[in-house]
Amino acid sequence: MKAIIIFNAVISILFTLCYAYQFFYLFVGLLKGEQKFKAVREHKFAAVISARNERDVIGQLISSIKSQNYPKDKLDVFVIADNCTDDTAQVAREAGAIVYERFNKVQVGKGYALDWLFKIIDRDHKDAGYEGYMIFDADNILDVNYVSEMNKVFDNGYDILTSYRNSKNFDSNWISAAYSLWFLREARYLNNSRMQLGTSCAISGTGFLVGANVIEGNGGWIHHLLTEDIEFTCDSVSKGMKIGYASKAVLYDEQPTKFSQSYTQRLLGKRFLSSFC
Repeated sequence: MKAIIIFNAVISILFTLCYAYQFFYLFVGLLKGEQKFKAVREHKFAAVISARNERDVIGQLISSIKSQNYPKDKLDVFVIADNCTDDTAQVAREAGAIVYERFNKVQVGKGYALDWLFKIIDRDHKDAGYEGYMIFDADNILDVNYVSEMNKVFDNGYDILTSYRNSKNFDSNWISAAYSLWFLREARYLNNSRMQLGTSCAISGTGFLVGANVIEGNGGWIHHLLTEDIEFTCDSVSKGMKIGYASKAVLYDEQPTKFSQSYTQRLLGKRFLSSFC
């Protein structure tokens, strides 16, 4: 029993030391406001959505992208209907997206789907002049100024950046509320503090922008782990890239409302490691 107590104490101390820097970040977030950016020009972007059987929600996301306060000729929407068994592709086309259907039961996952689409864009839309790609999940909805706010930070030299991930269903129950508070903490007291200190932020699953030069330099999307966002963050930082945060670019995301959903998501590792990068 004594050995177990000592082991638990050592683990507790180790984890406390690993997270100690976040106490400093907390004070930075409390004492310093958000940075303000201005853009010299409006860049051309493509929104990229990987969707599997998302017919019920994907139209709302595309509509929110099409309704952006941003020049229509500088923003296109691509959808990968990935191994779908419903009419996601048709719904996305009717909403105004450029749709490609992918059927691959061997290379399964968002990372493989993204890599497949980026190669198609390079082949079929090479002359479109996309300078960056915004990655979304099908159940997202964007604030009307999302793209213009992302453009401001992108124009200031950040080739990779993330946004403020808010919740579509904060008040559903305590589980969705807890997720929402977690993302608020991640935005205000981690990514915002990192921006203030001039260090690199972390990508978290959805609502991020990647410069076309980064995709080209990597030879496509090369990250295929279950937590490809964490893999991409760590790989990019290790290569000397600085990841920015656009605090005023707000994205709304659907959060779990059942403990079983939350448990499965945590068990699979989704977003769990984002505070370590």
